[in-house]
Amino acid sequence: MLTFGPGAHLHAAAAPELRDVVAARIAAEYPSLEAIYKQLHANPELSFMETKTAALVAKELRALGFEVTEKVGNTGVVGVLKNGAGPTVLVRADMDGLPVKELTGLPWASQAVVKDMAGRDQPAMHACGHDLHVTGLIGTARTLAALKDQWQGTLVFIAQPAEEIVAGARAMLTDGLYTRFPKPDFALALHVSSVRPAGQVGIVEGTPYASVASVDIVVQGVGGHGSQPQTTRDPIVLAAQIVTALQTIVSRETRPGTPAVVTVGTIQGGTKRNIISESVKLELTLRAFEDKVMEGMIASIRRICDGTARAAGVPEDRLPVVTVTSESTPVTVNDAALTRRMTGTFKAWLGDRRVVPAPPTTGGEDFSEFGRTVHRVPIFIWGIGAADPAKFEAANKKGESLPSNHSPLATFVPDPTLQTCITTMTAAVLDLAGKK
Repeated sequence: MLTFGPGAHLHAAAAPELRDVVAARIAAEYPSLEAIYKQLHANPELSFMETKTAALVAKELRALGFEVTEKVGNTGVVGVLKNGAGPTVLVRADMDGLPVKELTGLPWASQAVVKDMAGRDQPAMHACGHDLHVTGLIGTARTLAALKDQWQGTLVFIAQPAEEIVAGARAMLTDGLYTRFPKPDFALALHVSSVRPAGQVGIVEGTPYASVASVDIVVQGVGGHGSQPQTTRDPIVLAAQIVTALQTIVSRETRPGTPAVVTVGTIQGGTKRNIISESVKLELTLRAFEDKVMEGMIASIRRICDGTARAAGVPEDRLPVVTVTSESTPVTVNDAALTRRMTGTFKAWLGDRRVVPAPPTTGGEDFSEFGRTVHRVPIFIWGIGAADPAKFEAANKKGESLPSNHSPLATFVPDPTLQTCITTMTAAVLDLAGKK
């Protein structure tokens, strides 16, 4: 177990002279980085389809002297830069966009219609800011490659696919991320937010992101003519009863005050108004901050589906089928010691006012997977505000919120968001691998 003594972050990495050098490097690179960001934003790619984005990252890292391997975990990129003896630090950025039609009206807004994994045409948008993550990764790589006299050890920079379907981290790990490449002593990531002011850094010690379980329910019935319901077992009525009963899981089966979410996102069933269908499909997302709470919710769903169907007289061989899909990920847990150390580092670089405690979110994040292997790598992910400060303040005065990540109206300002992404990630690496 790695431990950090009091004041361990107060070494040369926080020296004013070095901060000035980093700021100058970022300022010099900013015009080209903003151009990369706008290019990425206008050309999003969906999960496991990020070929052009991956190629751009690979090209940038190779130009900086990284040893680059492509197609790790499908479309993932791994860049390794060795600089003598020292710790190994993994820096992760996720690449994929979302099947959302952008409505921001920005000059660099996406107009893209792209293929998804099933070959279907989909509108696409970087509605979660992963284009900023990728650009920040490139900017951090450029900065650290130019400052090799200030750190020692090994950098493992990864461009990860398919975070939006919480599959990319697992795919890269399964493809040997921790065995084919240097195993990290620390893993770092950040995530931008369209509802927090640009330049603000938000930190959660503990669980910044919830676990996610994606559950499919196939409610089966006995079909027939709509005029003769007594000869059928109507799966639409049964599905409606199940949806209503599911609402009691959080309100009546979960300890009061325990964060938990059960959301039925889709209902699909029936073909014609006078036909009672054979089946209805429900798609759910569940969120929790404790493994036992998640396990309890899934067990409750299975019990409710089975019991409701039996009460309706559904035959034994037609009972509902409940499936937890692979689009699921465990709770993200920031390493406590690493979080406290990085909090001090960020305050030393940015000042106390820009580094604030942030509330946990019931959003999911498959960065959690990097700390869940047998290696138990300490992980730390932090938030970066990306909203226009003036618009944030105006909305705040009205008691309103700006469009959130995943909204077609979500807007991320590159300046000063990119600078904050690169500064914090560079500061973190220099703290962990900086020359003492």
